[in-house]
Amino acid sequence: MAGLIQWLLDWLRSLFFKTEMELTLVGLQNSGKTTLVNVIASGQFIEDAIPTVGFNMRKVTKGNVTMKLWDIGGQPRFRSMWERYCRGVNAIVFVVDAADRDKLEAANTELKNLLEKPQLVNIPVLVLGNKNDLPEALTADQLIEALHLKSITNREVSCYSISAKNQVNIDITLQWLIKKGKGQK
Repeated sequence: MAGLIQWLLDWLRSLFFKTEMELTLVGLQNSGKTTLVNVIASGQFIEDAIPTVGFNMRKVTKGNVTMKLWDIGGQPRFRSMWERYCRGVNAIVFVVDAADRDKLEAANTELKNLLEKPQLVNIPVLVLGNKNDLPEALTADQLIEALHLKSITNREVSCYSISAKNQVNIDITLQWLIKKGKGQK
């Protein structure tokens, strides 16, 4: 009964109150960050996405949640900026090209370096293994192993296998992000 009452209160709140949240998308170049932002914003896959130089910011509203999405360039010269854009956000989204096994070690190193920053402690992290439409793509379990995600204990970490191109698991990604915006576990 208490669960039903809580659900009803949450539903009533959602009718009257908008939730705003800030998210930062980081990851190595060509992992699909900009493509993911475009798919979340418009539901459209754009074949020839231009590499992000520096950063892009886009506001997207889904229901009563407005998300400010920071899409940060993944080239080596921009990685030092990642921390600055991750401070104070509701969640960090780390996008990995799950089909590019040659870049997994670099992705692991960059994620580890980012999460060691004291100002980012306790910020939840969502690791997305993008490009699961390619036959050589790692599964979510393989990505968890390859990136040593189980060793991260100072924050909540989740991992999903997605395809921004084919819009696979974008719905569960959005559900996870919206829960973070509402302060839910």
